[in-house]
Amino acid sequence: MDHGVAHLSQKCDAKLTHSLRRSQTPKVSVVVLNWCGEEETRACLYSVLQSEYPAFNVVLVDNGSPDGSGERLQCDYPNLDFIQIEENCGYTGGNNRGIQFAIDRGDDYVLVLNNDTEIDRLCIKFLVEAATERDDVGGVTSKILYHHVPARIWYGGGHFSPLHGLGIHWSEGESDVRSGTHVPEEVSFMSGCCLLLSCRAMREVGGFVDELFAYVEDAELCLRLSRSGYRMLYQPNARVLHHSRPTGEPPTPFQIRQRDRNRRWVMRRYFGPRYLIPFFARFYASRLILVVRYLAVGDWGRARAIVQGSFGGIGP
Repeated sequence: MDHGVAHLSQKCDAKLTHSLRRSQTPKVSVVVLNWCGEEETRACLYSVLQSEYPAFNVVLVDNGSPDGSGERLQCDYPNLDFIQIEENCGYTGGNNRGIQFAIDRGDDYVLVLNNDTEIDRLCIKFLVEAATERDDVGGVTSKILYHHVPARIWYGGGHFSPLHGLGIHWSEGESDVRSGTHVPEEVSFMSGCCLLLSCRAMREVGGFVDELFAYVEDAELCLRLSRSGYRMLYQPNARVLHHSRPTGEPPTPFQIRQRDRNRRWVMRRYFGPRYLIPFFARFYASRLILVVRYLAVGDWGRARAIVQGSFGGIGP
């Protein structure tokens, strides 16, 4: 056979294979993690079950809830896949159980969804459309809006900041603009609040780091995906409402401790002196200022959490 004809035949075969792959509806598992949040979890499940996507299953994971909410949810939603964990494994460990369940079942994607969210009926459809545009897409995240102010953006894309050791939200607090055509945009930070992950990528790079337990785990996974050659996209047409804390409300001591411990761990793991020196200079200067402020108003719990987060190891 002529080499030119053979080459053309190979290109046609490749296009046909790609076309056939895209014509098959990808299977999605939606992982919802519950820990003593029965009311929010029910609202989240209700929104997911209204989705206009033909090939999804819901995996409900109970993270050792001591209030019996896991048993009640399992009883009221008998058709959902249910995983009961005996102890609280955190956001990381609980969602990893659901991710592994989806991988073992042979699904194409797993949607990690906070239980304090409610998704639009077309959310899954738009996320999958963006994810299937190219083979190197490892994950897609959505536009996330404040539940109590749906016209205001909580997350509109983002990037990882080595100076802060955190993922930075774009457009946070801005008004949502729905006019015009919105196309997926490449990002370096995807919010774990709503995160569609390629099961192929998860098999290669692994899920969340169990030891991080909660906070900054999404940023760590994004760094790992990026360094493994995967692209990450923000899909503004996929919309989610999030029951987030009111703007300006101070973080809890647990949030302070976990976030600061984990961001120090992430920076040491992925960055060298060029980034570590400015990060730690800013980090410890800002922690000192916050400790003084909290002590001045008698907030011993948050002051103690800052010290623990500044020097303690990762874990709950």
